[in-house]
Amino acid sequence: MRKLASLLIVSILGGALTLGSYKLFFEEENVSFLQEKKDATQSLIQANYDANRTYGTNVDFTAAAEKTVHAVVHVKNVAVYSGPRSWADVMRGKTESSKALRGTGSGVIITPDGYIVTNNHVIDGANELEVTLNNNKTYKAKVVGADATSDIALIKVEPEEELEYIPFGNSNNVKVGEWVLAVGNPFNLKSTVTAGIVSAKSRNLNPNATGQSFIQTDAAINPGNSGGALVNINGELVGINTAITSMTGSYVGYAFAVPSNNARKIVEDIMEYGDIQQGILGIRGSDFTRTPELSEEYGTTQGVYVSEVTSGSGAEKAGIKSKDVIRKVDNIKVNKFSDLTGYINTKRPNDTVSVTILRDGIEKEIAVKLTELRVTQLPIGLEVTNATKDELKFYQTENGVKISKTLSEQYSEEEFVGSIITEINGEKIYDIRDADEAFKSLERGQGLTMTFIDKTGQKQRVIFR
Repeated sequence: MRKLASLLIVSILGGALTLGSYKLFFEEENVSFLQEKKDATQSLIQANYDANRTYGTNVDFTAAAEKTVHAVVHVKNVAVYSGPRSWADVMRGKTESSKALRGTGSGVIITPDGYIVTNNHVIDGANELEVTLNNNKTYKAKVVGADATSDIALIKVEPEEELEYIPFGNSNNVKVGEWVLAVGNPFNLKSTVTAGIVSAKSRNLNPNATGQSFIQTDAAINPGNSGGALVNINGELVGINTAITSMTGSYVGYAFAVPSNNARKIVEDIMEYGDIQQGILGIRGSDFTRTPELSEEYGTTQGVYVSEVTSGSGAEKAGIKSKDVIRKVDNIKVNKFSDLTGYINTKRPNDTVSVTILRDGIEKEIAVKLTELRVTQLPIGLEVTNATKDELKFYQTENGVKISKTLSEQYSEEEFVGSIITEINGEKIYDIRDADEAFKSLERGQGLTMTFIDKTGQKQRVIFR
């Protein structure tokens, strides 16, 4: 009996010790762990939380999509052909008209009364434009104005009621890595929304062009997206989707948009002035990445090296000199030439900008009043600008306009850009207005003879028939 009692007491004590050990080692450990987790979570929130920002991939795109999808339209470029449709029609005296779809793209409604911004290449050569809204309503549209250089066009519809539109955002504030949505009509699939991030800014896709400055994104963009909207997560327009780089013709991860500040400036110029008011600094320059020897000499890889200052320009009058390095413009960092041109392209003649230059190792801030860039595009595929006195003197001629860009593959930029056109059909050309008038006065079917001085100083003559 005593043995049984002893065993019972030992068992009770053993159970008590086991329960006590469990309470001590296991329950206390769980409490400690939970408290640690809670403390760690609170610490993260206090260190990183910002009520104005969204973190991680938990971004809600639905609000931005809802704000924008009804303000992006489908644009159809229709060509109208008049005349006999067959030899039998000719014999019967029929001269019916026919229509053919030249191409399709997208557009962005920017005012409730029907102004729409799109790409110039979407509407180029159209006899008729048809615009279809997200609610399937279709309108005829007219071209208000266009700029081939920036690839931006403004068209207008006449709606029965106010339309939903997308407000312009400030593309200067766009950050690399920021979420964006591309809204458009790829492959005729209406009202398509894709998401991505801003991959880069101030992209120049053509090394021979000086005015390009695209926003690069990895939001999927395909044929038909041209002219559509690139918006931030607040539903603000930060770009007009324009181009992709691809070996297949379809999206492979690289898409490019004209920044909204540049598009807005073009649109405002068209609406207010009827043409593009382009202000320029008046310099020629290059990136340090293209001139490693200069990079070594100046001890920097960032900025624009000024190789030439145009006579009579705002830069010359303000005191900018060749061999200066432009580091900032209006406190915006200039790492490469496209940073500079991208910002200057948002300005007009007589606007004043603050240019920070590096000269002899010392930074200096200079106020520059922008001068006007006068260019025109000739129907033969050449863009010309007024030649300066120094340029005319260099080519030993008293008159002429300078070829600033080739717009057709039949011309070699290396051969033609910089040449001076002196005569068109035997008439001397003094400025771009003379060049425009020379083409306007051509009669239908009339040939064209153009005389120019090439970069070697040789006089050349081209006959167009």
